Amino acid sequence: MFDFFRRHTRALQFLLVLLIFPSFVFFGIQGYSRFAGNENQTVAKVAGQGITQIEWDRAMREQIERAQRQMPGIDAKVFETPEMKRLSLDALVRERVLLATADKLHLVTTDDRLQRLFVSDPQFAALRNPDGSVNRDALNARGMSSEMFAYRLRQDIAQRQVLLGLAGTVIAPAAVTATALDAMFQQREIQFERFDAKDQLAKVNPGDGDIEAYYKAHAAAFQAPEQASIEYLVLDLEALKKDVKIADEDLRKYYGENEKRYTAPEERRASHILVKADKDMTQAERDKAKAKAEGLLAEIRKSPSAFAELARKNSDDPGSAEKGGDLDFFGRGAMVKPFEDSAFGLKPGETSGLVQSDFGYHIIQVTGARGGEKRSFDAVRPELETEIRTQLAQKRYSEAAVEFTNMVYEQPDSLKPVAERFKLELKTAQNLKRAPVPGATGPLASAKFLDAVFGNDAVKNKRNTEAVEVGPSQMASARVVKYDPAHQLPLAEVRTKVREQVVAVQAAALARKLGAERLAALRAAPATAMSDATKLVSRAQPRELPRELLDAVMKTPAATLPTVVGVSLGDQGYAIAKVLKVGGRDPVAADSAKAQGQYGQVWADAESQAYYAALKSRLNVEISGIPKAAPGASASAPK
Repeated sequence: MFDFFRRHTRALQFLLVLLIFPSFVFFGIQGYSRFAGNENQTVAKVAGQGITQIEWDRAMREQIERAQRQMPGIDAKVFETPEMKRLSLDALVRERVLLATADKLHLVTTDDRLQRLFVSDPQFAALRNPDGSVNRDALNARGMSSEMFAYRLRQDIAQRQVLLGLAGTVIAPAAVTATALDAMFQQREIQFERFDAKDQLAKVNPGDGDIEAYYKAHAAAFQAPEQASIEYLVLDLEALKKDVKIADEDLRKYYGENEKRYTAPEERRASHILVKADKDMTQAERDKAKAKAEGLLAEIRKSPSAFAELARKNSDDPGSAEKGGDLDFFGRGAMVKPFEDSAFGLKPGETSGLVQSDFGYHIIQVTGARGGEKRSFDAVRPELETEIRTQLAQKRYSEAAVEFTNMVYEQPDSLKPVAERFKLELKTAQNLKRAPVPGATGPLASAKFLDAVFGNDAVKNKRNTEAVEVGPSQMASARVVKYDPAHQLPLAEVRTKVREQVVAVQAAALARKLGAERLAALRAAPATAMSDATKLVSRAQPRELPRELLDAVMKTPAATLPTVVGVSLGDQGYAIAKVLKVGGRDPVAADSAKAQGQYGQVWADAESQAYYAALKSRLNVEISGIPKAAPGASASAPK
């Protein structure tokens, strides 16, 4: 059936036009909008007001854009999981709940407060001009006008006001705080013994029956992953460049049009003496400055070699005076125009007359010149050819990409016609897996490309994959030559690995048994000495205690001490501790004032969450089942 559709694509397109166009006339566009999807489907309600699929999609896109601005390399697929979509919808619901509450409480943000916040808050620094006004270009880059930004900022402040009155005034009771801090920082004196599985490895020797039973019970752990061997094509600029022919006259024309690029910038090295004459000076002061400059020029005319010494003693330019007036090399555009025109009009060794600028009167002596040399056509020919080939390949790429995409689809049983059409190398790759391997390059490093390779049609029917974009100006298509599905490896092939795991399991079981027996013996005879020295532990400083044992130690009632506790460490074995007595709070880890403040913040957060939960209930929040997931989704939507 699929072959029929592939062979009659154009006919089917014409048939669809004949069927669809009259139905638009009969039913009308509104009728189609009812069938077009679920964009207006309500996904949640807050105070009777619906949140639509379109609004959820927009929130997801904004979330992705914010993340990409902060982390440009992040993969957008991170946001396509059901969990991330649910978080996005929850955030949208939270926003509506807080805005509805702010409206009921008549919380209003004045223009003055809005301006103060914008000017003072560091998070808006990138959106401010130096004078504190809104940088409209920065807002436009984020798809917002200044009015939209102000509206959103008001909404954000209103939302914060709803919870700030509660969170900012919570005081954690001293007794409750003390109990919580004791649980975190209280020290306990213990003795500790551990029974490690690694110490029991030499004592176990599993038989063939043990190995076979473990192999059968854990078949999934001894499977070879699915693999595919493929042939594939890559269409990119390098491939298109090979077919570009450039006439010699076109190269010469391009060279002539861009000769400035192949000419070294002209530069001058000069020294100068500045006699300051600002615009703010009186005419008498300016005349005096000019007379001084003329006197210095006369001295230089008599003795050009005295220029440096005269500059040190008389120049009003402090940056160059101490260097004898030397300004080093500079190009066009680096100096004010009168200075530049004079300097570039002199040859090395020549001295100017008086040059007037906004700074005053200059006497310029050119001491060096460089640049201005033009590279010959033959010298830059390889560079020209590469540049023009790249430009022509870029122009052709969009058209070639469409043709490449169509050909791999319309001729699905082979990539050779496509390779011949575009003069591409038919490459091969063996034993590919679904995930890119370390060090892979090109299409083989693209998860999207490998997804296409392991697609149902590509694997079962050996059809060409769709053309996949695997890089900038780079597309690829593949055809599966050989496919090996995932399968269980024979026991003979993995016997060594299976035995190692059985040994580890049996050693852990033996360690746990020994630990449990030791625990029973200590409880029967509490006075029995333990090998480990006493030590103080706390949740802040557990020493080397495993977390499971530390939890058991800290939960032991103080009234029953001394007592012995033991816990299984799973594959690692077993651990025992004798709790001897309770100590004070850990002086190293417990900054009481800081800890009390942090606990108060946690308490405030808990109160805020409880208040928010009450608001949701009061506003009758409903989150319904979603028939259409957010952009790019393939998993089911949250319910």
